[in-house]
Amino acid sequence: MSTKKAVCSVAPLALRIVAECPVSKARACDLRLPHCTVNTPVFMPVGTQGTMKGITVDQLEDLGCQICLGNTYHLGMRPGPELIEKVNGLHGFMNWKRNLLTDSGGFQMVSLVELSEVSEEGVRFRSPYDGKEILLTPEQSIAIQNSLGSDIMMQLDDVVSSTVTGPRVEEAMKRSIRWLDRCIAANKNPDRQNLFAIIQGGLNAELRKACLDEMTKRDVPGFAIGGLSGGEEKDDFWKMVTLSTDHLPREKPRYLMGVGYAVDLVVCVALGCDMFDCVFPTRTARFGSALVPWGSLQIKQKQFAKDFQPIDPDCQCATCRRHSRTYLHALFKTDTAAMHHITIHNIAYQLTLMRSVRQSIIEQRFPEFVRQFMRRMFPLREQYPAWAVEALASVNITLD
Repeated sequence: MSTKKAVCSVAPLALRIVAECPVSKARACDLRLPHCTVNTPVFMPVGTQGTMKGITVDQLEDLGCQICLGNTYHLGMRPGPELIEKVNGLHGFMNWKRNLLTDSGGFQMVSLVELSEVSEEGVRFRSPYDGKEILLTPEQSIAIQNSLGSDIMMQLDDVVSSTVTGPRVEEAMKRSIRWLDRCIAANKNPDRQNLFAIIQGGLNAELRKACLDEMTKRDVPGFAIGGLSGGEEKDDFWKMVTLSTDHLPREKPRYLMGVGYAVDLVVCVALGCDMFDCVFPTRTARFGSALVPWGSLQIKQKQFAKDFQPIDPDCQCATCRRHSRTYLHALFKTDTAAMHHITIHNIAYQLTLMRSVRQSIIEQRFPEFVRQFMRRMFPLREQYPAWAVEALASVNITLD
């Protein structure tokens, strides 16, 4: 077992590398943050407005979640940072005793593109709630996040869709570097809130490398890989991920933003990523899709009307211990509680998957774990996604 260790010098965060895969770039770390230690690789559920949709804080704790997300843009709009600050920040507002990561609000440049306009000063939004015009600057993004009191804050970056090409990509990348410096200067709580930089550059390897070179000169506590998972081809996606991990500091956490499909998680751990987030497991639950090691079950389909098995017989979540597919199928027709039960299961699935990945790295059997995972997810070898096969081969993991 590898026991190499590295500690980040920034006070409110320390990264200890517990084990590294001798074949790939996968690694298992302990990420010490103000509210608890996070075991990586880790999937972080997304709670946009101070809650996970369809699940309570107590249930999230019971699932063993060590860190979850809040959304700076939406929380800054409603209920507002002043109110949240009065109840000891987002931790107090949610009554969440573990770690929080808040995004910067920058992603809304893409998700609310028709309502936003970017300039060097910041991003001007028209509120989707009341139509009011708002200017979000790097300084204001950090001020809101300081009020929220998150353990990890994200810099405001200039975000463009991953399918955009041309001069706008370089403009956004260079502006993100300038905005990073403004975010660093604006942080009032560097002793207890960790500011992460976000690597941009689109699908252009030269631009992404230039951004990596510049941003890694800043002594920030961690780095995120941004601007991906937005509809680009998977071949382009994984190559930008591995380019980024090749040049990010070994002793600092690496956060791949917006990734949540099981195959993507396993492959990107192999490529050297530590942290992930996505709305996928909670959003897909609301449509009746339950995640399982062989893909997903569409619980609303007729085939489950008389199926008395749990969603996954091997799953130990509260939903699988107590309820059958038949019950959930029937409930979906009459009660939103069905969405709640499947949400619990889907988050449990994601967290359990990442714990299994971590254990395989510590036990020095990660390549075999990947092969077993792929065999179960895709019963036939020809079903393996070509991009995943190529990505894994690039880090010396060959599939059967």
